[in-house]
Amino acid sequence: MSTPIIKISNLMKTYKLGGESVHALNNVSLDINKGEFLAIIGPSGSGKSTLMNMIGCLDRPDSGQYLLDGKDIGRMNDNQLAEIRNQKIGFIFQNFNLLTKLTALENVELPLLYGGASTAARREFALEALSKVGLSERAGHLPTQLSGGQQQRVAIARAFVGSPSILLADEPTGALDSKTSKEILQIMNELNEAGNTIILITHDLSIAKQAKRMVSIQDGQLFESGGDLHENISIY
Repeated sequence: MSTPIIKISNLMKTYKLGGESVHALNNVSLDINKGEFLAIIGPSGSGKSTLMNMIGCLDRPDSGQYLLDGKDIGRMNDNQLAEIRNQKIGFIFQNFNLLTKLTALENVELPLLYGGASTAARREFALEALSKVGLSERAGHLPTQLSGGQQQRVAIARAFVGSPSILLADEPTGALDSKTSKEILQIMNELNEAGNTIILITHDLSIAKQAKRMVSIQDGQLFESGGDLHENISIY
């Protein structure tokens, strides 16, 4: 049996709200294998954003262990975490998070720029990534000249251009209409079929059902959901 690319054990995260302690994550454990397409589904306030931040190395738990590619994330300093995020994790956000003064091509080049790639290499790989999402002809356009779906395609290209181990998608269709959402999910399925590990964070059951595996989170606790249980999960 292969070693999970992500191994989370007994994560705890507590916040103080109005003098009370709220368990955003309550003894959460989760294994994710290389090449999986996993959806983490839960309502607002369930803890899914906190878990996403942990997986994305954007926050630290109060206790528990997170191994990424066998390395203990909890033992890393801020600079090491930044390097992990640049090299191993591609982020896709609901609101695209594109830099408005940069073209589509320049936005996609950013992870490669931070990684120290040459100008020629950045351009070559960024153009290839835009081609994969069907936006070669829009490479010189600014985000304001693109539709919402096109902006999300740029964001997806930016996420995978550096060949990270994991693509972490936070409500990637939340700002899109249903037709465009299907197109974006099709791209994500194609990336998964090509071998990318994808973790999809959503509150929408119809979106989560596009993944090959689903777990639900509520009140900071995680529950594994088999395919036959998809219809029985209540998200309000």
